[in-house]
Amino acid sequence: MMRRFLTLLLGAVLVLALAQSGRADEGDEGKDSGGSILEKVMVVGNPADLEKVPGAAYVVTDEEIRQQNYDDVSRVLQKVPGVYARGEFGFGLFPSISLRGVDTTRSAKVTIMEDGVLMAPAPYSAPAAYYVPTVGRMSGLEVLMGSSQIKYGPHTTGGVINYLSTPIPLKKTAYLKSSFGSFDELRTHAYAGSTFDTKAGRFGLLAEGYFRQNEGFKSIDETADFRSGDDTGFNKRDVMFKIAWEPNTAIYQRFELKYGSNEIDANETYLGLSEADFKADPLRRYSASRFDNIDAEQNNSYLRYAVSPTDNLDVIMTFYSTEFKRNWYKLKDLRNVNGNTIGLSAALAGAQNGEGLNCLKGLMECTLRVRANNREYSAEGVEAVTYFRFGSDEVQHEISSGIRSHKDEVRRFQWDDDYTQAANGTISGMTAGTPGGAGDRLQRTKALALFVQDTVKIGRWTLTPGVRYEVLDQTYESPKGTSRGDNSMNMTAGGLGVAYRFSDSLTGFGGVHRGFSPPSPKGAVTKNLEEETSTAFEVGARYANRNQAFAAEAVLFYTDFKDLIVVDNIGGAGSGDDENFGEATAYGVELTAQYDAGIANGWGVRNPWFVSMTYTNAEQRNDARSTDAESIFSFGKKGNKVPYIPELQLSLGTGIESDLWGAYISGNYTSDTYTSANNVDNQVNGNGAPDARFGKTDSYFVADISAFYRITDTVKLFGGVQNLFDKEYIVSRQPHGPRPGMPRFLYAGIEIAM
Repeated sequence: MMRRFLTLLLGAVLVLALAQSGRADEGDEGKDSGGSILEKVMVVGNPADLEKVPGAAYVVTDEEIRQQNYDDVSRVLQKVPGVYARGEFGFGLFPSISLRGVDTTRSAKVTIMEDGVLMAPAPYSAPAAYYVPTVGRMSGLEVLMGSSQIKYGPHTTGGVINYLSTPIPLKKTAYLKSSFGSFDELRTHAYAGSTFDTKAGRFGLLAEGYFRQNEGFKSIDETADFRSGDDTGFNKRDVMFKIAWEPNTAIYQRFELKYGSNEIDANETYLGLSEADFKADPLRRYSASRFDNIDAEQNNSYLRYAVSPTDNLDVIMTFYSTEFKRNWYKLKDLRNVNGNTIGLSAALAGAQNGEGLNCLKGLMECTLRVRANNREYSAEGVEAVTYFRFGSDEVQHEISSGIRSHKDEVRRFQWDDDYTQAANGTISGMTAGTPGGAGDRLQRTKALALFVQDTVKIGRWTLTPGVRYEVLDQTYESPKGTSRGDNSMNMTAGGLGVAYRFSDSLTGFGGVHRGFSPPSPKGAVTKNLEEETSTAFEVGARYANRNQAFAAEAVLFYTDFKDLIVVDNIGGAGSGDDENFGEATAYGVELTAQYDAGIANGWGVRNPWFVSMTYTNAEQRNDARSTDAESIFSFGKKGNKVPYIPELQLSLGTGIESDLWGAYISGNYTSDTYTSANNVDNQVNGNGAPDARFGKTDSYFVADISAFYRITDTVKLFGGVQNLFDKEYIVSRQPHGPRPGMPRFLYAGIEIAM
């Protein structure tokens, strides 16, 4: 009923937007609609103000996202230095992102937001990114490192990524982009909206939909009773609408309501391949993964109120709520393999004389244990942020302060089903598990967060001191409620950013900041874990000439991690408990440059070039405290590399374009990485047992090309190829064994903007 109501409401909004938008005359388009105050909910704000940020900050525009038709945030972020995005399924459904050396696992150590609102399923209690906003429908991305520790939390040891959704247009606007491509890919992105004036004030409306489906690029081994081996793809539906009202009052006010809903049904698996089978055919899947599927739904909403009582004071209040539920039904382990139980990664690495691998391939009798990883998440809160400006001609202040009351939780209600496999790979029977029998625990967090930050401008200097303080009340209930525990935790972060404007083109900056990342309620209650902390230093400079033909930025960074929190769960095995690893450091260099030869030389066409490079040395500073082989941080030694942090990343590209046509090429290089803290080259864990999760990933270079031709001012044809040279490489050994990046992908489509 609710979905039907929302669908009707969405249709009504669309019709009303198109019908009413005609009321606004041409003169209204330039009318101030509070753009400056709305930029306050963004991490960076107006991209033109980047040079004023006292730290490393980057903005990815919608043009950059659409240029190569990306819908994988890992690919989008490759141009941003200091970001390490590890793929897993080739489509970017569940990325693992690190900023400046933090643990990459499921992006749990990065604060993920959309329009300034926390978007992790349960940001405090269970932040692992089994949901991320759809990058293909975004109008941009903001990435802030270093100085992000003060205003944004709760995970600030690395930084923050803020997805920017489509804004409500100031005039009647309609947009449609549709494409088709390899793997029977179909993708459609459409929105319509407008802003119009009435006697009651100015109203804005936007309705948007994003839909994607494909058959996947892998093939499952078929058996006599299974003939759907080519269906390894997914269906995704993402809708959003916004309504805004700026009343006709003496002071500026704005109300904005946003609702979004995302559904995904994907035949994805945690199971990889053996080393030999990966080399023979990296796009293969074993028949034992035939049942694997994730069904997930996310709903998010906010009501935001912005007011400027005086010229020197802005206040923004946001009431927000998110709900996320998912059931990832996937192979857990192998039972009755000649009387034994074998883990999936052990089977891939040849455990028990290869009998486990034969079970996966459907070549022997065994039992496939499939777990329904059924979980529900919720988060809600209210945040108020104020900006107060005062000072003299010599010294100007803008004090920003905020308070947020937040509550989130995750409840597991899982079960295991056992499938009996015959010697020819067919399934002869199934024993259903008991709901809740494989985990029904609850984790809940209530948090109060406060921050204050002062931006002080003294001549050419900008100083930004600030402090953040959070109070957490955590609750954990063990399976079936047999035990319960509570914990309270206080966390403090702060720092100072400094920028000096040498000229209109050149700015130097630096800073020192302390960040934190809390443990899960279970880790805090059962193991008394304290928060992870970091002390981050950065110094850099950015340059942009007046005609914008050339821009560059260089940053040196150093981050010292204390009480590093890791998870003893790789590939769904293990307890999923938090562990305290100890200390680690990450230091390096970030470089980025952009140059347009066409603008610089006054050509009739544009010729943009870009290069982005990140060098990182991320090291463990102590021997690992964990000897649990289910943790990729187990058995690590002082001086070893932090898993999955590449030493070198390089992204570069160029293009040529006119108003009528354009073509682009880009390439991305990533060096190999160790996939475990014990830094081994072979598939053996710290106990000496075979395990396909241990070893290394490949270094790889992937090139993409694209082109467009504009038929009219409003209609454009486009096409391209991703992974142009069809590079085969191991992008990850998580969750279970070697996994490939996406193979060559061709696409073509049409874009209409009115």
